[in-house]
Amino acid sequence: MPQSRLSAALRSTIGFAILLALAAPSFAARPDEAPLLPQATVAALAEEISGEAAKRDLDFLSRQHRMRGSRGFRAAAEFVANALREDGLAGVEIVEIPADGKTFYGTQRSRRPWDAEFAELWELEKSGDAWVPRHRLASWDTLPLSLAQDSESADVTAELIDVGAGTKPEDYAGRDVRGKIVLVSSQPEAVVPLAIGRFDAAGIVSYAQNQRTAWWGENENLVRWGHAGSFNAKPTFAFMVSLKTARGLQERLRAGEAIRLHATVRAGQHDGHYDVVTGTIPGADAARANEEIVFSCHLDHPHPGANDNASGCATILEIARTFSKLIRDGKLERPARTIRFLFPPEVEGTLSLLVLRPELAARIKAAIHLDMVGGGPETKAIFHVTRGPASLPSFVHDVAAAFGELVNRQSAAFASGEAATYPLVAPEGGKEALQADFADLTLGSDHEVYSEGSFGIPAIYLNDWPDRYIHTNFDTPANIDPTKLRRAGFIAAASGWFLANAGPRDAGALTALIETASLKRAAVTLARRTGLPGDEAAALSRFDLWRERGIFESLARFGAVEPASQQEAERFLAVRAQIFGPPPPAAAKPSGDGALVFLRNPAVKGPMSVFGYDYLAAHLAAGRAEALRLADGDRYEALNLVDGRRSAQEIRDALAAIYGPLPLVDVVEFLKALAEAGVVRLRGKSG
Repeated sequence: MPQSRLSAALRSTIGFAILLALAAPSFAARPDEAPLLPQATVAALAEEISGEAAKRDLDFLSRQHRMRGSRGFRAAAEFVANALREDGLAGVEIVEIPADGKTFYGTQRSRRPWDAEFAELWELEKSGDAWVPRHRLASWDTLPLSLAQDSESADVTAELIDVGAGTKPEDYAGRDVRGKIVLVSSQPEAVVPLAIGRFDAAGIVSYAQNQRTAWWGENENLVRWGHAGSFNAKPTFAFMVSLKTARGLQERLRAGEAIRLHATVRAGQHDGHYDVVTGTIPGADAARANEEIVFSCHLDHPHPGANDNASGCATILEIARTFSKLIRDGKLERPARTIRFLFPPEVEGTLSLLVLRPELAARIKAAIHLDMVGGGPETKAIFHVTRGPASLPSFVHDVAAAFGELVNRQSAAFASGEAATYPLVAPEGGKEALQADFADLTLGSDHEVYSEGSFGIPAIYLNDWPDRYIHTNFDTPANIDPTKLRRAGFIAAASGWFLANAGPRDAGALTALIETASLKRAAVTLARRTGLPGDEAAALSRFDLWRERGIFESLARFGAVEPASQQEAERFLAVRAQIFGPPPPAAAKPSGDGALVFLRNPAVKGPMSVFGYDYLAAHLAAGRAEALRLADGDRYEALNLVDGRRSAQEIRDALAAIYGPLPLVDVVEFLKALAEAGVVRLRGKSG
């Protein structure tokens, strides 16, 4: 950006900030002044919510091997349901959704439940003419995580052979793996098609490492959660071992030693159902009681799964207890809207429930999703208050950020030895500042189902990342901080309580909140425009203004509008646009494939890739889905932007504004693939 233009933009920003300070209500003027809610309500929530109580529930949940539809999941579900009943919630039930491996719920092919009874992997040694056990490498009873999910029963004695990653044909060149057990560095599911399907190996031993972070590979004793695959044509089993164990085996194999293993597995898929626990605090306002605010987590995960995601489930269970007790004690009035608590299997449980109960999906005004919210210092976790997709503008994310900023200020003051009204420190927890990060959309949990275009429900996402112990045997309660649980619970509870009561009387405060947050976003947009070509800068400015208008318009979803606030919003948007100089030129009329307009198929609901099943890969020619060049985030936002009005060029420009410039041909290729799969249909050409 030329210096003269930048200076003008800065002058406009400064003048705009002064104008806002004079014209808009003050927000959180003091470090201890809470936004949006009465101070008595904030104090009641902060005082009642308990990190220790949440951690006690977490301890029980983490002892269950909580695979979808399993006995361990059912034990966790019944524990949660009983706790909700004890806390006085209404309509508590465990919804049973059939899962047979064939039925589809939107884009998800249901996965049959999976249970294991016994599994051991032994190394054998020769004793006379017999092979006898020498050393046990893995045991279900000792460490359930050592048996990969969806392994099937087997009783196999075979030689071990190292095939490296095991995911490419060349990994097997010159190696006869028929009837042998392969040692691989990849997730078993990625190995099955070749090792089992093509080359007839007997089974798999994997030392797949965790998601890559700065601490990747440092701890040789980590055992990662493995997946053998939910829809294999040929049943198989896989054991998971540590990097240390694998290196020892590899060293011996390289030295020419033959290693003979005996695997015993009694496990497998079976017909059954997903269990989804739910209960409500009914709304008190007859006009709004049929509207709902949902607190969401995912209850499934292998043992121990403390942060992922016993932490999120235990925290919303504690929020339910807190709300119920404060209502009973007369410290809170019943909420205007109904508050619902949901404990499903991750993503597939949420999607199947919303598909089966469209009337429920229609009632939900917003969701607050907690997935990994308790990681202590050992996990190296950073806590995030995460926005929803840019394609679904909503003020609810500014609400969550406002309460997150309050906790940041208060916890930092407390850690620095200063006075803090709401330090939110658990007696058995840490005293560090929270330092929550306010992040843009990241995918990978149930929030992406709510915010997907099929449902259009704005979702607040509270989550830890990175976590060096995620999906491993070290994700234990010992690494969970009760203070972190308390603070995450407060942010979620305060956000949810406000949204459950938001209405016209809050229009002014919410307008001021959005204005403050919008100025911060304007600064980011200005910085991003620097150096962009003129057409890309114009596209970014157009999208920025569309998004900000959409955030104000989202207030109507909650009835949080009145004439004065609407006039203020229009004034704000007009003045804010001056920050960017002259209005961005209208986009050139699209031509060729850029003019194509697509319409979403309402019969196909949900994101394209869910656990163990990729909708596009299953509905397109072999290799077609894998060849698509759009990144996951672009794919998610692109499908959200399909509305029967936007052209492919306009979708491309919006994606460029969200993630950065990208070729139109990649967007068109993806949209055409969606059409081939029946997810969208071609409506025609714009203009």
